[in-house]
This record gives sequence, C-alpha cells and structure tokens, in this order.
Amino acid sequence: MIPRRAIPAVILAAAALPERTRAQPGSAPVEVIERFQAALLDVMRNARALGPRGREARLRPALEAAFNLPAMTRIAVGPPWTAMAPAEQAALVAAFSDWSVANYAARFDSYGGQSFQVNGESTLPNGDRLVRTQINRVNREPVQVNYLLRDAGGGHWRVVDLYLAATISELASRRSEFTAILRDGGAPRLIAELRARTQRLLEG
Repeated sequence: MIPRRAIPAVILAAAALPERTRAQPGSAPVEVIERFQAALLDVMRNARALGPRGREARLRPALEAAFNLPAMTRIAVGPPWTAMAPAEQAALVAAFSDWSVANYAARFDSYGGQSFQVNGESTLPNGDRLVRTQINRVNREPVQVNYLLRDAGGGHWRVVDLYLAATISELASRRSEFTAILRDGGAPRLIAELRARTQRLLEG
C-alpha cells in the first residue's frame, strides 16, 4: 500500500539495526533511501505475521535512521514552534515521531508484488538532495514518491520531507492541518491528538 503522511534514540536504534538498514555517517542520499525501502519491503512481506505493533517495532529503527524526525516536526508545526517551551517541543517531537512510525505500520500492511525503484538524485540550489523513487504495483500504474534529504552534519543525510505523486509536500499538508489544531488548543492539544491517532493506528 502507499503511505500518507519519542525523540529518536539514535545510538540505540543504530545498534539494533541490521547492517543493510543502518544509515552510516557519510552515506549518500540514494543509499539512505535504498536501505529504508529495503526495510519497508521486508515488513510488507511479513506484515500479516507481524501485526500492527510488530510492524511498528520493526519499522521504528529504520525510520529513525533515515528520517530527521525532530526537523520534520519543526517544519510541520511551522512558526508556532519558536514560541513553545522546550518541554512542549520535546513532547511534540516524541508524539510526531510515534505517529509517523505508526502511519507506516498501518499503511504498509500487506504485500502484493510491489517493488521500489530509485530513478535518480538531484542537488537543489540550497544544497539539499531530492531522491526520486517510484512504487511499482502489479497491473497498476506506479506511484512516484520523492524524498527531500538534508545534511544533518558530517554527511549524515536524512529525509526532511516527502513529495507524494512527485509534487505534494507531505509536511505542507501536515502544517495546514496542525495550524487549526494549534489555534484551538496549542501544543497540548496537538500532542494529545497525535497520541490518540497513534493509539488508533496500532490497535489495527
């Protein structure tokens, strides 16, 4: 299936990852995506046996290795982020990260012959990299999913946004949604909402 859209324990996650899914310092952006997609495909092939929580446990280290979840949280929240207390920011990163992993666990819940294909990489004017990929589906049109990666330091490339159908920014969509929630109840309301959504996704 196609995806929509706790502060990562990077050291522990890296230690727990198989070699093929572990994002190494200095890994090229394409390699980061290929490792993530390999882990995703493995989960899809074992989706039924794993169940929602098993898929979540298997996917968490892969997402934490490939995605800059704290940066993605800041981007999704937008300008209100700077006015939040550090404790609220930390709680939002945790809630957003948990929800992101649960989303993948819920969306990629079966395997029907799909495969992932990397179609190239571009360097953007600001130095970010765009890795173009597609999901090949049996007897159906492929779906384009492009990953925007940013150097987190030392050549440590991490995903900071996705573009579904090649042009639809996942985080732009999230920001539009989160703005209304933040306006109604601030950070506590958004944290509670993300936690509730995560719980529903993992209940299967």
